[in-house]
Amino acid sequence: MSKAIGMVEYQSVPSGIQAADTLIKTAEVEVMLAQVVCPGKYIVLISGELSAVKAAIEASKIQCGEKLVDSFVLGNPHESIFPAIYGAAEVGNPSALGVLETFSAASIIVAADIAAKTSQVDLIELRLARGMSGKGYLLLTGEVAAVDAAIDAAKKEVGAGGNYLDSTVIPNPDKKLWQNIL
Repeated sequence: MSKAIGMVEYQSVPSGIQAADTLIKTAEVEVMLAQVVCPGKYIVLISGELSAVKAAIEASKIQCGEKLVDSFVLGNPHESIFPAIYGAAEVGNPSALGVLETFSAASIIVAADIAAKTSQVDLIELRLARGMSGKGYLLLTGEVAAVDAAIDAAKKEVGAGGNYLDSTVIPNPDKKLWQNIL
């Protein structure tokens, strides 16, 4: 079995906390993040063996499904997701800038995983609903063609679930913009 991550996103704090308890009691998983996000939603990000993460997420969806906003399970997440979530990504030589926004926190992590696995890009940041009315966004950089391919693939993936909001690729961002982003 491989290492995996999963997330549930609930529209209320009580349902989210109950879901967190269900996740923990169902299988041997580690809670990486459990918190209230805008606008009063609750997210829980877990990790563990793929079978354990799948079982925990499924149990949570059964227990608290009526308040579920979004969820995912990733069997082999790209390693650059974690520093981007925690705001600790290091980017040496930024080039083109890609930005993608989704309607849910869970879908932006899926989008980031697809983008990072599609082409040679560096994830800069993943914003999970905080200060964004429940939405999420990602910032990434790389050569223009790579950023275009990454954003297109991520857009297609999250668009299929109805969570795509907007995206852009800026071929040569001004240095002043980079100073504010990095």
